[in-house]
Amino acid sequence: MIPKTAEYALRTVAWLGRQAGQPESADHLAERTKVPRRYLHKVLQDLVKGGLVMSRSGPGGGYSLVKDADEITILDVINAVAPVERIRHCPLGLPSHTKLCPLHKELDQAYAATERAFSNVTIGQLLRSTSEIVPLCDLQGQSEGTPL
Repeated sequence: MIPKTAEYALRTVAWLGRQAGQPESADHLAERTKVPRRYLHKVLQDLVKGGLVMSRSGPGGGYSLVKDADEITILDVINAVAPVERIRHCPLGLPSHTKLCPLHKELDQAYAATERAFSNVTIGQLLRSTSEIVPLCDLQGQSEGTPL
């Protein structure tokens, strides 16, 4: 349902949210999030442009979140890299369709519901989930809570 770019961005922001205030190198991010290094560069650029991530060069530099994970929603991340495309007018450009036809109206309502759902969940909420599966972390063979 969401593009791969948005999935990669969500993984990246979730990982950075786990490491609050601690800059991460692109190489380390690529390894931890399983995002291809070359593609991660594009994702990080979009997240910086979207005001969610900052970049600091030099020793001790890297990427970190601009805001607390509790202030960043899933929708914020998606909108920074690949916004949900709403249907505002007839995609076919038919002059007689002065408003959306029943099909495109239903599709747009589904997109609107998706946006609402994504806007109601923060990255912080995901990271505090009580699920035994920790986001972006494989605990097999490691002590509880220790990221791979």
